[in-house]
Amino acid sequence: MNLSVIIVFAAKLQVFLLCLLAGCSICWFNTVCFVLCNQNFTANRSLAISLTVSFNGVSAALYNLVAEAINPSSHGLYLILNALVPLFISFAALIPILRQPVLNQPSGHDRFIFITLNFFAVITGLYLLLIPSDSNHAKLFFSGAIVLLILPLAIPGIMYARNWFKRNIYPKILLSGSSFLLVDDDDHYEELDGDATLVVPDDDNRDDNGVKGCLEMVIKGDRLGMLEQEHDAKRLLCRIDFWLYYLAYFCGGTIGLVYSNNIGQIAQSLGLESSTSTLITLYSSFSFFGRLLSAAPELLRTKLYLARTGWLAVAIVPTTVAFLVLSLTETEVALEIGTSLIGLSSGFIFSAAVSITSDLFGPKNVGVNHNILITNIPFGSIIYGLVSAIVYDSNAGKSSVCTGRNCYFATFVMWGCVSILGLVSTVLLFVRTQHAYSRYEHKRISQES
Repeated sequence: MNLSVIIVFAAKLQVFLLCLLAGCSICWFNTVCFVLCNQNFTANRSLAISLTVSFNGVSAALYNLVAEAINPSSHGLYLILNALVPLFISFAALIPILRQPVLNQPSGHDRFIFITLNFFAVITGLYLLLIPSDSNHAKLFFSGAIVLLILPLAIPGIMYARNWFKRNIYPKILLSGSSFLLVDDDDHYEELDGDATLVVPDDDNRDDNGVKGCLEMVIKGDRLGMLEQEHDAKRLLCRIDFWLYYLAYFCGGTIGLVYSNNIGQIAQSLGLESSTSTLITLYSSFSFFGRLLSAAPELLRTKLYLARTGWLAVAIVPTTVAFLVLSLTETEVALEIGTSLIGLSSGFIFSAAVSITSDLFGPKNVGVNHNILITNIPFGSIIYGLVSAIVYDSNAGKSSVCTGRNCYFATFVMWGCVSILGLVSTVLLFVRTQHAYSRYEHKRISQES
């Protein structure tokens, strides 16, 4: 008896250490990606971040496809893949990151590259989404996924080779008297001034009568006077905008993450355990598209401009709708629709949040500030997970497995109400920051004209 207890304890300790190391690794990976994007692609920061974070969202579908291609019945294969693949990719990417050349090329080239890469990313996401989960040709589909993942790597290389040719070979061709020309329109423009500082007049934060109402204090009190103003950790924690932002993330994106961690148990409780793989692929794929969609406001800003905090409020709405659908019915179709909406919503939030953190609290400290923001993820995971576990166990009774709609009904209702609170918080954040975003946009347009 004592030996069995020791074995169980050792197994739980291993799982705990594994989760701890995995969580630390995710933070390091994400921070490095965010800092590199902010430092190297200042003119196209949101495009770079959305592309980087999007493939993070589709990784579950990729691992699932690899496992299906190698050995569908081996659950330990997932652990082996998670141990070896990130390690191999990290070493492969280390040298290019450390030895990257300093390129002073115009931002238009980067924009073209990112738009092309996003096009390939959409094709990859659709490919993974449309692959049948129980296909007998998993190895063939896996080979196609590898091709789609490797193909975009050639685009920056082609652009770099083109620039090298024009810098080293093209002048010699001109000197030799050749009439051969290699010119495109992107080579003839000037970079815009990267200054994004906007000062709000002092009277915006001043009450003429000396007495502020409650609503006026919430909307105008201590609101940001400019975008991209640097905040250290102490100043960050004293900002009302930060805590509204923190609450919005806590009640929006974090709920989607907790839901994804419980997909297997939710499907099992509804008697849809065989659909778990499909649900994971749906969540992963739609999270992927949500992360890509976070770049759409940047591409559509000339035709439809809305502050990023406004888009964040729009992104939380699908989560609320999803939990309403899940609360009303227990069918497989409803579960798939709800999972897709939550994946789309949380994916958008995860990606857009990095750019919003940079806008509101400065790009130089975005690594530290964003990691302070996402401390809500472990807190939310504990709180939401504990509540859902209590509801689950109370409906399971003496059995270790709960079956039926009641296992998660109260949890879905609670999560839906929390997402509404997140929506209210995001709307307040949008109202408080829209003046800074609008003036920044007016300044950008005046610089371009």
